[in-house]
Amino acid sequence: MKNPKTKGMRYNYIAIEGNIGAGKTSLATRIAQRFNGKLILERFEDNPFLAKFYGDQERYAFPLELSFLADRYQQLKRELARQDLFTDFTISDYFLNKSLIFARKTLNDDEYQLFMTMFNIMNANLPRPDLLVHLYVRTSRLQHNIRTRGRDYEQGIQDDYLEKIQDSYFNYLKQQRKMRILLLDMNEVDFVAYSSHLEMILECIDRDYPPGLNSVVPGQPSA
Repeated sequence: MKNPKTKGMRYNYIAIEGNIGAGKTSLATRIAQRFNGKLILERFEDNPFLAKFYGDQERYAFPLELSFLADRYQQLKRELARQDLFTDFTISDYFLNKSLIFARKTLNDDEYQLFMTMFNIMNANLPRPDLLVHLYVRTSRLQHNIRTRGRDYEQGIQDDYLEKIQDSYFNYLKQQRKMRILLLDMNEVDFVAYSSHLEMILECIDRDYPPGLNSVVPGQPSA
């Protein structure tokens, strides 16, 4: 619903999602700055298991996913409950359900069942975004972005891992019927380099979407 205080954004709570290197943080930050939004950024670099996971995924997958879930839940519960009189809406660069999406691809079946039980308990206590924006970027461009930002522990990420994560995202998004989801094809835009591309993306995000999955290519007319 439109917040009468909001200057340019019709949704009160927007979450930006996407694969590793899709540009989630950069886009969320620009939107928050542009429209006076409260910005919630994932604290992934503080996770002690992240670098270890990329070196030995089988050994460190469960503690990594569990620690991410706990940290994401605590941060979202605290920040979404805190009223901010000086901002007009909230935007985050992640959605708690990403924990389930990544866990499905990194954990074995027994671990995943335990993880899902814990996830469901936590997820029941959090509000859903008014709009979930998923940034779709092809694997070759993801790898370019990963190399460009230069995090040492990410440089060994393989194409098949990124593709598995993207498939998991697609499977999840297609199953959602009650949440507004905007799938943005980002392969022909560069909102960091070109302000006009950012304007196209903002115009897409600020449309009124029905519940379910809505796919849009920035710069093309809406259907």
